[in-house]
Amino acid sequence: MTDVKELAARLDEARRDGRAIGMLSASEPGLDVTTAYDVQRAGIELRRRRGERFAGVKMGFTSRAKMIQMGVDDVIWGQLTDRMLVESTAEVSGMIHPRVEPEIVFLIGRDVTRPADVDTAVAGIAVGYEILDSRYADFKFTLTDVIADNASASGFGVGAWHSPRDVANVGMVLEIDGRPVQTGSSAAILGDPVRALRAAARLATEAGIVLRAGDIVLAGAATAAVPLPKDAHVRVTGAGLGSVEVTTR
Repeated sequence: MTDVKELAARLDEARRDGRAIGMLSASEPGLDVTTAYDVQRAGIELRRRRGERFAGVKMGFTSRAKMIQMGVDDVIWGQLTDRMLVESTAEVSGMIHPRVEPEIVFLIGRDVTRPADVDTAVAGIAVGYEILDSRYADFKFTLTDVIADNASASGFGVGAWHSPRDVANVGMVLEIDGRPVQTGSSAAILGDPVRALRAAARLATEAGIVLRAGDIVLAGAATAAVPLPKDAHVRVTGAGLGSVEVTTR
């Protein structure tokens, strides 16, 4: 029988030590999707016991190409905590192999008790970024491994909030040290980031989590993620949504 708490502790220790480990699935043949989400929740509980607070959810596998690559037909999700929020400087030197990707971010303005209510619960939209850092060696994992690892969530940043608007095709640019390294469109996020928002509400509700006023949803990557080096300046720009910047150390 799979020891959910032991697996969660193994991932938590790897994250805190900045040390890569082997895939859980290699030694845990019983690690199915349901159990993987149990491991994810147990890992978040460890963080909560250390004083972290729930801040929202992040979506993964929101591009058709990634779904095909991973052999899945639905998105995955992870949980965000307040300590994952990056204000202006990101500490990446203790991470294993950090990467960054541009995001569309939704701000929840009132509690979402039913998935159908999420469209009208949005209070703001912003451009943002997510810092990923898989705890597995060589950034290689199976579907269940990445779910257990909280969908590789490690950090996020959010630009200025704007009133809700159509974000189905927002041009986005990711720059590192003033050089564009990725360009794309928010249309890469399930064709429209709102679809990712709806999926977030559905999955959160199924897990017994209520998205509350002040929580955020990272809708998914508008481009491929790129390695995030130390001592770099990162800027994500979204047409009509301004930009968000961070310096790594």
